[in-house]
Formats: sequence, C-alpha cells, structure tokens
Amino acid sequence: MESILIECVQNSLRHFMHRNAIFMCERLCAEFPSETNMQLLAGCYLQNQQAYAAYHVLKGTGMAQSRYLFALSCFQMGLLNEAETALCPPNEPAAEVPNGAAGHYLLGLIYRYTDRRNSSIQHFNQALLLDPLLWAAYEELCILGAAEEAAAVFGEASSLCIQKQHLYQGTQSQTFEAATDDQNVVFARNIVSDDISPRQSRHTHSNNLREISGNYTGAAATQNIGGGSTNMSFYSTPSPMATQLSGVVPPPVCRNFQQNGNNASVAGADSSPRSTVNSTIQAPRRKFVDEGKLRKISGRLFSDSVPRRNSRLSGESTGNTNSNVSAASGNGTNNTSKYYGSSKLSSMTLRSMTSRKAQSWATEAYGEGARYDISDDSRLNMTSSYPSGDARPLEQEGPTTSASGVNVSSTSILSGAAEILALFRILGEGYRLSCLYRCQDALDVYNKLPHKHYQTGWVLSQIGRAYFEMVDYLEADNAFGLARLASPYSLEGMDMYSTVLYHLKEDMKLSYLAQELVSTDRLASQSWCAMGNCYSLQKDHETALKNFQRAVQLNPRFAYGHTLCGHEYVALEDFENGIKSYQSALRVDARHYNAWYGLGMIYLRQEKFEFSEHHFRMALRINPHSSVIMSYLGTALHALKKNEEALEVMELAIIADKKNPLPMYQKANILVSMESFNAALGVLEELKEHAPRESSVYALMGRIYKRRNMYDKAMLHFGVALDLKPSATDVATIKACQVHWNSGPNSSLGRLC
Repeated sequence: MESILIECVQNSLRHFMHRNAIFMCERLCAEFPSETNMQLLAGCYLQNQQAYAAYHVLKGTGMAQSRYLFALSCFQMGLLNEAETALCPPNEPAAEVPNGAAGHYLLGLIYRYTDRRNSSIQHFNQALLLDPLLWAAYEELCILGAAEEAAAVFGEASSLCIQKQHLYQGTQSQTFEAATDDQNVVFARNIVSDDISPRQSRHTHSNNLREISGNYTGAAATQNIGGGSTNMSFYSTPSPMATQLSGVVPPPVCRNFQQNGNNASVAGADSSPRSTVNSTIQAPRRKFVDEGKLRKISGRLFSDSVPRRNSRLSGESTGNTNSNVSAASGNGTNNTSKYYGSSKLSSMTLRSMTSRKAQSWATEAYGEGARYDISDDSRLNMTSSYPSGDARPLEQEGPTTSASGVNVSSTSILSGAAEILALFRILGEGYRLSCLYRCQDALDVYNKLPHKHYQTGWVLSQIGRAYFEMVDYLEADNAFGLARLASPYSLEGMDMYSTVLYHLKEDMKLSYLAQELVSTDRLASQSWCAMGNCYSLQKDHETALKNFQRAVQLNPRFAYGHTLCGHEYVALEDFENGIKSYQSALRVDARHYNAWYGLGMIYLRQEKFEFSEHHFRMALRINPHSSVIMSYLGTALHALKKNEEALEVMELAIIADKKNPLPMYQKANILVSMESFNAALGVLEELKEHAPRESSVYALMGRIYKRRNMYDKAMLHFGVALDLKPSATDVATIKACQVHWNSGPNSSLGRLC
C-alpha cells in the first residue's frame, strides 16, 4: 500500500496535479507516519506554492533532507534566521550543510540578504566546487562583484569533477541493477511455473517487493520504505522526493514499461497469460530501481533570485527618436543583415557569426546527434533500459551506464562536459564583465557565442542591458526588441526595457509593452515596473509611484523597484521617503549603484554637499565608467570649492562618454566661476556642435558675453535660448539679466549675472 501511494504521489507531481499529490500524500502520512513521508508531503506543498504548510509539517524534524526543505520554506517566507539555524544548527557547529551544493547555495543567499557578504561569497564558491554546473551560484558571485574569471571557474578541473560525479553514479546504479535483475530473474521463473495460482503469484510478488526493499543497500540511496532513520547526506542517500523540487519535473519512473511488452528473462512469453502477469509487475520493480538513482535538489531553484539593475540618471541625452526593430524569426536561423537591422548590434552580430565559425568546440553540428546533457535533472531520474554489468573503474574507457541510464564512456562524458563548460566560460565571462560595468568588453565576449545561443532571449537581454549602461538607448531598444521576438513569454530584462523606452520618450511602445507584460503575468514585478514607467513618462508621478510600490510588494527583494520608488518620491519633492526607498534598495543589493546615485542627488538638492560627494563616490566605485555619476560628483566638488579636483573629474567624464553634453556644460560652469571666460567659451562652442538645440548652452554663453560687456553677442545668444524653449530656471536668469542690462553697463547688479 505504501509503495502504491508513493508512486501515485510522484505520478501526480510529474503531471503537475499538485492538489491530488497533496491529498494522496496526506493519506500516505496518516497510514505510514514517518519523517521520509513527511518530506514528500512538504515537497508537494512547496511545489504548490504553500511554503507555510511545508514549514509546519517539517518543524522539529532532524534529518538532513528535512532540514534543507524546512530552510527552503523559511527562506520563501522571509524567516531568514530560522532558515540559517536549520542549515547550520548552533548546537552542532561541525554538522555538514545538507544537500551539498544546493544547501550551500541557499545558505549563501541567506547570508547575502542578511548583509554578510564574505560568508555569502564563501558558500557560493563552495557550491560551485561541489557542482560546477550550478550557474546560479556563479551569477550571485557576479552580482556581488566577487566572481573569479570564468576561465578559472569552468576549467579542466570542473570537467573532471563532472565526469567523476556522473560515472560514479552510473557505476553505483549498475551494481544495484545487477543485484535487482538477479532477484527478478528468479522471481520471473517462479511466475512461469505451471503449478502457481494467481493468488500465490500476488503473494510471491508482494514478498519479493518487501525483500527488494529490505535488502536494498546500494550506495546511491538507502531509504527504508517503512520510514526508518537513514543517513541523508548529499552523496549517498538523497530523499525519495529530492528530485521533485528540481526546476525540471522528472519523467515517468518506468519509461521502458509496456503494458503488453515482452520480458527478456522469460522464455516463450509472447502471448501467454503468464507473460502478461510478468509484464504487469515490472512497474513496481522499476520503481525501486528509480529510487536508487535519486539525485540532489537542483540549485536552480532560485535562478531568478535577483533582478537586474539600472536607473534613470538625470542629465542623460533623451532624444525622442524611434528605433526600428527588425522582425526576427523565432528559431533564429536567419543570418542575414535584415534580421538584425542597420545598427551596431547587427554589424557586431554578423562579425561575431563569422568568427564563431572558426571555433572547433561549437560547430553548427553542436546540437545534432546524441548529446548527453549532464546538467538535466530530469534525465538523471530515468530508469536504465540497458542490461547492467559489473561496476567499472572511473579510468576505464569502455562503455559505462551513466546515472541517466545511457551507455556512455568516460571519454564521451568528458567531451560533453568540456562543451558545456566552454559555453559557460563565454556566458560567465560576459555576465561577470557586465556586472563590473565593463560593458564594451562584455559585448565583445558575447559576440563569441554560437549563433544558436546568441539568439536566445537571455543573451539578447544582457546585450540590451550593456547598451543601456553605455547610454546607447537606440541599440538597447533594438536588442531588447529582438529578445522579445526570441522569447515573447520571458520577462527577463523587461523592467530595464521599459526604462529604455522611457528615456526615448516612446510613449506608445511603452504603453503597449506594459499592457503585454501585465496580460502575460500580473504577479511579476517587471510588469508593474513597466506600468509605472508608462505613467511616469506622462508626468503622473502619484500613479507611477503606486505601480512601483506594487512591484516591490510582489517582490520585496526587487532592488530596482525600490530605486524607482525613490525617483518618484523625488519628483514629488518628498525627499524623506525618497531616502528611505533608496536605502531599502541598498539593503537588498549594496552594489546597486543607482540607489547611491539617488541619495547623492537628494543631498545635492538639499545642499548637503559633503553627503552628496560621499554617495556619488560610492556609486562611482561600483560603476567607474559612468559619465553621469562623474558629472554630478564634479558638481558636488565645485560646490565645495574644490574647483581643480572638479575639473579633473569633468575631464574624465568627457572622456568616458563624449556624447554626453552634461560634463562639458558643467566644466564650462566651473571655468566661469574661476573667471576663465575664454576657456569656457571654447568648451561651449564645442558643445554647440554636439547639442545644437540645448537652450542652457546659449543662455550660459549669453551670460559670459554679458560679463565681458559684449552686449550684441549676449543679446543674440539670449534670443536663441528663448527660441529653444528653455527651462524655467534659464528663463528667469535671462529675464534677470535683461532687467539688469537696463541699469547700464556700469551697474554693479549687471556683474552678478
């Protein structure tokens, strides 16, 4: 009865029938109360998004797998202290973290969100040592700014580690299957004997099931069906429900089972009733074989734990330009320039495709033929259909049954691991450089990807993010548009895309994007972030703030959402709540430079220049390539009368982004305050070429000519400034100068302009 209930629960989970799985598992726990069965029930609750129920089911349990699931429940409920206590019991300081790499990854997340950066980095690194394919751990290290170069992390040592793990699991499953098959051969012979009755057959079947369960001592799993205490360490005895929490639902347990199939161990069983009886008993036997191959919970449970970062930095050029995004086919097989459009992204993509043809590890036949995906949890749960033999040593080059149930050699596993790690080296290095805001270097690395991977939604979103950080909004719009075409169902990077459209003032495209995202997933933070940007573009800051608050409510760890709330508070002149929002963003992610920048802007407007300088320097330390941050740091230094240092910072800002007019304008302002009028006019004349319709440039030139008593030129530039619809501040300055002008050139008030 117990085995039937367990199989029914697992089958319901495989078919995403979570309510049925919970009901059947409750019956299982009522009939056979054991901690192992409670783990299965907790897994059902977790998959049904009922972390609170799993919390109460597992509270007070002591097995390693129970501790991990309890910690996972606590993490999802925000009970980080309890989660940490479950993974690292204070009364057992030497206790191993349960579930190996997944446990270390979860502990790293807990330390990260409790502001213990060094401990977090240590556990993420440990997770990668145990499982080199745990991409989420490397992603977190990149976000923390502590990741090593991808070539060092995903190197030859990782390839050997993968090979050893998979061949070890394969040899263990071979040993167990050999013993199991021997027992079933005897069992089948008993069934085909002439003097056995159906009742005796059923009795013999149940006895043999109990015998297999009782004698099952394979190294891959040592679970007792009765729920007895077992060792739940990562390498030896994972729980029966461990795979149920994987990001990929495992396939049916008996993939080789056929209702009326032939049994190779029974002679002449083609059409006899005995062969039918024998075929029907294969499912329970295979079920126990499947339990011998259960694997650790995948670390990809939290693959989406942290959102990307960007912000609307004032002073950036926000031209109202339309970006034409070319239509792209969903399968990404069109290599022509039409596919990419006439942009830098297209030319870089085509160049990268040419260079990628020369790479031996990623040829066009990469995805063809038999490939063994060693990171796919679902395949690791399949039952082997091949006859098992003696366990082979790891060094042997002959065929070996891997944990996925496929006959492979150590050479093929090694080559497969090398291909995956080669791909990870490019993806990892590109993502690491992007998190360090070395955006052009990141783009160069991504261009080395094979075409099939380059055209995925995740990669194109990362490319859009890189262009966004480089303040190249047209190229960012193009990249995000291609990402939407490649993965219209994915919300990866869509919060950033909405900010790109905000800067481009594409109100129609932004409105359409927001409605699409909300219709796709109303419970996603990215959807409400796009909706908030849409209202903010219409100057409806109160409604925008409500939408950003909704995004933060759905995901309190959404740092970008907190920052956008801060921007709206600043627009509403509510500086106190703006500071709180920026600080909330920094509590989630201390490297979220946009929040540091936002605090610096508030203190700059409040004329707290020392505080402003400190926060701008913190932002610049995280993102040392931002021309906008440098510009405002120079402004704060100028306000503190540190003019020489301010000029040096402005020069760096101009070099960092020659298209940004802000640092050149601020440099001219500093030179005017130092009465270097000729140098200031030279800077402004150059700036007119880059920003010919910027009214502030002409207004400042008018002020300089006024102070040099060149009234004709002053009048000319003031008139041009007024024609270009200047800001209210510039209008007031121009009118004040005109009033002072009427007092005469010798008036002392005139020299104050």
